[in-house]
Amino acid sequence: MSRSSLESSDPQLWQSVQHERTRQKEGLELIASENYTSAAVLEAAGTILTNKYAEGYPGKRYYGGCEFVDEIENLARDRAKQLFGAEHVNVQPHAGSQANMAVYMSVLQPGDTILAMDLAHGGHLTHGFGLNFSGKLFNFKHYGVRQSDHRIDFDQVVRLAKEFKPKMIVAGASAYPREIDHAKFAEIARENEALFMVDMAHYSGLVAGGMHNSPVPHADFVTTTTHKTLRGPRSGMVMCREKFAKDVDKTVFPGLQGGPLMHIIAAKAVCFGECLAPSFKDYAKQVVANAQVLADTLVAGGIRLVSGGTDNHLMLCDVTAIDLSGKIAEQALDKAGITVNKNMIPYDQRKALDPSGIRIGTAALTTRGMKEAEMKQVGGWILRVLKASSDEAALAKIRHEIAEFATAYNVPGIG
Repeated sequence: MSRSSLESSDPQLWQSVQHERTRQKEGLELIASENYTSAAVLEAAGTILTNKYAEGYPGKRYYGGCEFVDEIENLARDRAKQLFGAEHVNVQPHAGSQANMAVYMSVLQPGDTILAMDLAHGGHLTHGFGLNFSGKLFNFKHYGVRQSDHRIDFDQVVRLAKEFKPKMIVAGASAYPREIDHAKFAEIARENEALFMVDMAHYSGLVAGGMHNSPVPHADFVTTTTHKTLRGPRSGMVMCREKFAKDVDKTVFPGLQGGPLMHIIAAKAVCFGECLAPSFKDYAKQVVANAQVLADTLVAGGIRLVSGGTDNHLMLCDVTAIDLSGKIAEQALDKAGITVNKNMIPYDQRKALDPSGIRIGTAALTTRGMKEAEMKQVGGWILRVLKASSDEAALAKIRHEIAEFATAYNVPGIG
């Protein structure tokens, strides 16, 4: 076998990539915001399109030689519009954060009031966290979940909307395990003459696959990343009603970004094409089925889940119920070849860097072809690890079992 160009030109970097390849192949990826792209998405992201500067939009570029990248961007936009039923799509944002910033900066002024979900209750950094651009530029007020059942407290949403009269209400979360009622949020926004934005970055693949109600018919703006449940490249996207199209486009470019990443836009086009295939609905259905089986397995083993379960691809586990912290649980699972992330739970008494919970998602393992039976096995390993978190020998034994198990399941682009 001939050596790759990367191996020949930069063996140090190539070795690190190979180590990551092994980690992905031999481990169980359960971080809720991660997934595996198809080989076709990987190939598109690595094409010669990375060489092309294309500031502007199709038919209105500031550089010559853009006729073919125009075709590619139009293809990505058209497929996204078809997939989600959106009136207008901008596929240029480099990430979800830029997508959210583009919406805010399109229709709001610095200092305007926005009502969004509290990060500590499952929200997102770009929904008003104090150290983030959103919290620095805008006056965010936050709603949360009820302490009794950890579901969104719509009575609180109504009260805060009436009290603060926000210019915009934001729905969507990064650690909320239940389906979000977009229609109810839209009604509250209308009653308070507020714009309505949904950040569906986490569950956009479930929307595309018909397993979560779509925000597109209800919201003025919908943003998403493309690399989580959508299984595309690491990037972002904005959808909006046609009346906001010009404002969004000029905010993305030249307002926030220069040249778009045409190789990544090509990879998005591939991703959207894959999501339009009938098989993607089967994938989305299996993601949810797997999450529910894994959740049931963990609960049966003594783990307390925020809200008692899950409707989507993720679950939030309170590991203090078994005398662990989220940090210790994450580290122990990592030693055994299971990757999760520590995460705060609603009304957490611990700090963000050592919280009470861990967040677990099933999108990546479902991509590898795992189903309900495998989820029961994975759940059993998680329980074994958490109950032997300080036993290095036990963790090493489980890691060996997992490596042997995981290598039997294909990782797209790796094999």
